[in-house]
Amino acid sequence: MNNETLQIFWTLICSFLVVIMQAGLAMVATGFTRAKNAGHTMAMNMMIVFIGSIGYWSVGYAFQTGTGAFFLSGVPANTLSIFLFQSMLLTIAAAIPVGAMAERWAFRPFIGYGFFMAMFTYPLYAHWVWNGGWLAQLGRNFGLGHGVLDFAGSSVVHMAGGVSALAGAMVLGPRMGKYKGDGTPGAIPGHHIPMAIAGCMMLFFGWFGFNSGQATGGDFQAGLIAVNTLLAAAGGTFSALCYMWFFYGKPDLSLSANGLLGGLVAISAPCAFVSPFCAVIIGLCAGTLCCASVFCVERICKIDDPAGAISVHGACGAWGLISLGLFANGMYGNGLNSVPGTVKGLFYGGASQLAAQCCGVLVCFLFVFSVMFLFFKALDLITPLRVQEEVEFEGLDQNEVSVVAYPDFNTKSRR
Repeated sequence: MNNETLQIFWTLICSFLVVIMQAGLAMVATGFTRAKNAGHTMAMNMMIVFIGSIGYWSVGYAFQTGTGAFFLSGVPANTLSIFLFQSMLLTIAAAIPVGAMAERWAFRPFIGYGFFMAMFTYPLYAHWVWNGGWLAQLGRNFGLGHGVLDFAGSSVVHMAGGVSALAGAMVLGPRMGKYKGDGTPGAIPGHHIPMAIAGCMMLFFGWFGFNSGQATGGDFQAGLIAVNTLLAAAGGTFSALCYMWFFYGKPDLSLSANGLLGGLVAISAPCAFVSPFCAVIIGLCAGTLCCASVFCVERICKIDDPAGAISVHGACGAWGLISLGLFANGMYGNGLNSVPGTVKGLFYGGASQLAAQCCGVLVCFLFVFSVMFLFFKALDLITPLRVQEEVEFEGLDQNEVSVVAYPDFNTKSRR
């Protein structure tokens, strides 16, 4: 079996692991929301995989690669495994807003969102970073390190998804009963925390494929990538647990789980560039940042995010990109993006790489937020994003997707 065949099989296996992550995302979002909306939340997480795949196949992949290969026309058979892997990454990004916009997002505009994200927003930013676009060329053209680097998608996948979630949640507004008259947030507990935790562990398992799937050919770093993935997840989980224990008197299982995901999001960009020791530091910072961001989004920004998706994917995705510019140790990336030498972060003498990474964070936020906020506003004029008040009160399951997740129980709640 030659190297090309081995690479195809490796990419396929990693793609299948990322599919498992979709099930994990669905369980996390559903577990953190109320029982009366469980079927609707699951339906959105399932359908985004297939809506996104169609949109990405039609024009998204062509825009990302810059090849003009619409509908995969002219794509060699031996590169189709790359399309599969990239399409799975796209669907992860597209699924992230479901957790932030759950319990009040109508299904019809959700379908329009899925196509738009897959066909335009995600592919354009991904092209700028991963496929030789202008952000990747900041090093060669302007001397900023090796340009913006994001090995497995802290910004391309996660921050883009988290910023889209922020835009959508702002347009939708909070759930009924979330905020009191004085603006104080009220707790709306999720109906199935064990489901959410199981979903987090499925995401943890699939993340090894998510991060390692980008390793190719002579730059094969799968062992280091996998170890860094584990250690950052451990650091994120532990620091989130300690944060809640210190400030609120008890460890919080929900936020510990979000800290786990925050650590995984953060390590995705630098996983091939940093040492295991630095991976732990990146994870510890991500878990703390995730918890602080959750409370900031809810209490200061007054944005209702049932699953904490904005913090987990948006804030920790930005930290992941910046952390590469701090901790890259110069052991990897020689000649990357046509820049001679290996990749070094600020702590190893590469201040310009940190500048490039900060540019990536800024561009990701400004581009994705402005495009998605305007898109959601325009879509709301065509077909209302939010369900009617009585539907939100009764629950979205029967009204929106003709199914009740728990038919043997009364899942209705008081206003």
